Amino acid sequence: MKKILCVVGTRPEAIKMAPVILALKEQAWADVSVLATAQHRHMLDQVLQFFGIVPDRDLDVMRPNQSLTELTARLLVGAGEALDSEKPDVVLIQGDTTTVMAVAMAAFYRQIPLGHVEAGLRTGNIFNPFPEEANRLIAGHLAQWHFAPTESSRANLLRENISPDRIDVTGNTVIDALLDTAGRDLALGVPLPPHERLVLVTAHRRENFGEPFRRVCRAILHLAQTNPDVCFLYPVHPNPNVKNVAESILAGVPNILLCPPLDYAPFVAAMKKAYIILSDSGGVQEEAPALGKPVLVLRHETERPEAVAEGVVKLVGTDFDAIVTGAQRLLDDPRAYAAMARGVSPYGDGKAASRIVARLARDLL
Repeated sequence: MKKILCVVGTRPEAIKMAPVILALKEQAWADVSVLATAQHRHMLDQVLQFFGIVPDRDLDVMRPNQSLTELTARLLVGAGEALDSEKPDVVLIQGDTTTVMAVAMAAFYRQIPLGHVEAGLRTGNIFNPFPEEANRLIAGHLAQWHFAPTESSRANLLRENISPDRIDVTGNTVIDALLDTAGRDLALGVPLPPHERLVLVTAHRRENFGEPFRRVCRAILHLAQTNPDVCFLYPVHPNPNVKNVAESILAGVPNILLCPPLDYAPFVAAMKKAYIILSDSGGVQEEAPALGKPVLVLRHETERPEAVAEGVVKLVGTDFDAIVTGAQRLLDDPRAYAAMARGVSPYGDGKAASRIVARLARDLL
């Protein structure tokens, strides 16, 4: 038996790691345990509950408005103690959060082999996204196994002199989770007004705090006022840098519905119902194209260029005019809409987790 410790800290990590955890639990050779850091508390818990995963250890590191320095220090100490206690043969991490970087360092200090799920994403700008680009660079250079979602991600790793025999192109596990979830009977759980079309909004990234985020909100306000027959649903992140600004600009507009963050299954239901999605989320850039939903990305750079190249995702940044023009075109021009709503999924076929498990089995047994 090989002891494998799977680490999750945030909602996206839990969504993308769940298929791997569940696939490993089916293997007779794998003794699987789950470490939750709870970098995001409630948003992590509801995803784990949805997939029926109970953490074996929980660091509970979330604190209100904590600094990255405080978070990193708390994660390094807690992860180190967990690794010393669990003594795993392998540690698996996913993505590019502060949890990922800190656990990678803690595993490295103990010379425990590390597998990186969703490896090789890069913008080439260490400050954008911040701090995720640095997190994944650090984790990427400490990992033994690199589970790259796409050929583009593999190419990024090769340019950084990662050995080809340590890289597997697996697809993205988010598509595994999405296809399983989208096939269920899902309830949105939010009463929507009787508008014909729905625009779904998600915006929460740290690098957009301040004036960039205010521009995003003003663009949404303008679109809502210009299109009273369209409903704008915005599940608002609880961070006060997001919540306070969003409520001050968007609250009270008849066709803008602000609500608390949606659990995973209702959010998939919202994506399925949406006509357009405005988002700065990395996961949404991967999920929405598979559902045939155009995405306007509220970022100036993306580490997921495949969907942009396919024409199903477009970068509009935080520029007021670019957001308004891009969204209005999709609302007004059926041909422009059809060109983006093609149901193309450049991020996988729903079998990424099985490929990850197969590579680990090959090397560990």
